[in-house]
Amino acid sequence: MGELSLLLPDLAHVKARLPAAVPAAWLVRGDRLPDAAPGRDIALRECFEFTGTAIPSAALTRSLDAADAAGALWLRADPAWVMADAVTLRLLACGNMDLSASDSEQLARALKPLFGDAGFLLEPATPSRWYLRCPAGAQLPPFSSPQAALGDDIARHLPQGESGRRWRHLMNEAQVILHNHAVNAVRSRRGAAPVNSLWFWGAGELPDWVRTTYSMVASSDDIVHALARLAGIPVAGTMADALDAGRGEVRVLVDLDGPLSIATGAWAESVQKALAELSVAQVELKFASGERYRYRHGHRWRFWRRIPQTRAA
Repeated sequence: MGELSLLLPDLAHVKARLPAAVPAAWLVRGDRLPDAAPGRDIALRECFEFTGTAIPSAALTRSLDAADAAGALWLRADPAWVMADAVTLRLLACGNMDLSASDSEQLARALKPLFGDAGFLLEPATPSRWYLRCPAGAQLPPFSSPQAALGDDIARHLPQGESGRRWRHLMNEAQVILHNHAVNAVRSRRGAAPVNSLWFWGAGELPDWVRTTYSMVASSDDIVHALARLAGIPVAGTMADALDAGRGEVRVLVDLDGPLSIATGAWAESVQKALAELSVAQVELKFASGERYRYRHGHRWRFWRRIPQTRAA
């Protein structure tokens, strides 16, 4: 029998907004495992082993976009939209700005001298993923992911201190160049959001090796895809493919904390059926908020652990 591990959003989010998404029996009658530190990155580090402490998102996605990721230090510098309100400047979009390849190249071309003078090579690999190739040995400050900053005051997420001063300056200069660019004038006339900033994040080098105890992964996250490829395991096309693989003596990781969402499809019913048929021995739940659970088919007999009844609307 196989084993399934599920990466899930914060437990509080699931209970508040998607109360039926994770069967209550799994939480009430399953085994509560020791909590981990909160964070999706922490959960990913439990699933994939590699050198370093942070997930080098820029280098990992670069390995999917080009064949030159190894041996360099990378930083994402994604096109972004920031907007001022009464008291602050907020990040409203990052990466997927509906840019054409031509518009992406034009905007990046205008910014390349700014970053070249600072010692960085700006490379727009795709219209949504731009990269800075950093000099060997460059000391970079901590950066916030766009997921952490979206909708928030960007001042709370910019690199701080003396090491962050340079990057705050580069962001400000890039905003001036982008504000005056002809591509944004055209976007404004057709009612599209301007690409008026960059967002720096995901610094790191491509790991020399990645190891995992899983035999397959199902995910919509390109970072997970890159880790799986480096670990030499396949990525399932669908949840059904992952469950089919899980029926053997294998461990399968299913990432439901993202576009492949717990809110879509009848995945829980499929897992319940696999447990009932004993084709899957257990399901392990890894919540982004740090809670960990393990549920086996035999746990259904823990009838003394009462499952809360939900009231009909």
